Amino acid sequence: MRSALTALATAATLLFTALPALAADDPGQPELPAINAAALAAAIAGLPDEDTTGALVRITGERGQWSGTSGESDLRTHAPVRPDGYFRIGSTTKVYTAVMVLQLAQEHRIDLDQPVQRYLPGLLPASYPKIPVYTLLDHTSGLPSVDIDGLYDPQWILKHRYEYWSPRQVVETALKHPIDFQPGTAQKYTNTAYVTAGMLVEKITGRSYARNLRERITGPLGLCHTYYPNDDPHLPNPAARGYLNVDGVDLTGIDVDVVTLNGTTKLADVTEMNQSIPGAAGAIISTSADLDAFITGLFDGRLLGEEMMSRLFTVPEVPMFDGTGMATFSQGLMSLQLGPFTVWGKTGSRYGYSSGVFATRDLKRKMAYSVNATVKSQDGQPKIVQEIAKAAVTPPPAHP
Repeated sequence: MRSALTALATAATLLFTALPALAADDPGQPELPAINAAALAAAIAGLPDEDTTGALVRITGERGQWSGTSGESDLRTHAPVRPDGYFRIGSTTKVYTAVMVLQLAQEHRIDLDQPVQRYLPGLLPASYPKIPVYTLLDHTSGLPSVDIDGLYDPQWILKHRYEYWSPRQVVETALKHPIDFQPGTAQKYTNTAYVTAGMLVEKITGRSYARNLRERITGPLGLCHTYYPNDDPHLPNPAARGYLNVDGVDLTGIDVDVVTLNGTTKLADVTEMNQSIPGAAGAIISTSADLDAFITGLFDGRLLGEEMMSRLFTVPEVPMFDGTGMATFSQGLMSLQLGPFTVWGKTGSRYGYSSGVFATRDLKRKMAYSVNATVKSQDGQPKIVQEIAKAAVTPPPAHP
């Protein structure tokens, strides 16, 4: 159970092998195939099962469109998953936060090369080196990971799911540790950097994160179904409920709705949960259509100018801190190689929800998805997500 929960809390995971970023308009990119509706439908078929209770997928682009759902949005009522459902986008929130910081740099209100300590004095320990603002965005800051006792314990998660944590409280759990490495020399994915970035946005603007989101992103792009929930633990309707596998967990004294799937698997309903711990690193709620519209507007240059856009598509040439290879994250996005195709976007996870949005740089193919995973594989994304990603670029069968 611990390994599954650890994976569930880690949103910085790859669907396929991530390679160094290609040029934005790489002439070596092969032509995208037409959409393979049969492969996509097969990728999400057979739900609910013990690993995933529901799924929704939206594929758009110049080679066609496809939308599909599978499974149940509520295991008690057996209501089907709706394609217009809301869901927690988890760490895809980081893209929105990065855009806000880059916008402030574009407005000359933040210098990305200046240290975080200049803008948030007294937050970081005096023993820490100067940490340039841009390193928060590409995970090269060296800041330690959030360290909350019990965060990977299902009992703790369920008992404390309505609690509020301030951004400073969250960051300070990491700051009790020494810095992991000198800023800019390696890449290590952490929520700490992005919760700090959210604090920076609020400090510079004097406005809440939620208001910045509305005024800087969702308003200009007309995203009517994307918002920051603050302390509200609920999801609006329609929404598929999220479940956490609690087989073998002692739930004595814990007030939570538990459903038994197929007579064997115990699933706790974790749809309602305060998202203050991930905050600016993972709290936003959205829909597949809004994710599609967001990445379209972002890549079309409606939110950022050319200089800041280039930062979205530039991956630093530094190693991953854990020794698994070279860096894969830019200042806001991640670069993935799906077969012969390079896509940019972000995965996200919260308990009961695994989602993401990706697109080719030219927007010829876009993919937004949400699956209600009860556990996750060791690489951090459930197998069904890997199947969806593969199907999204699989050519349809040739006709005689």
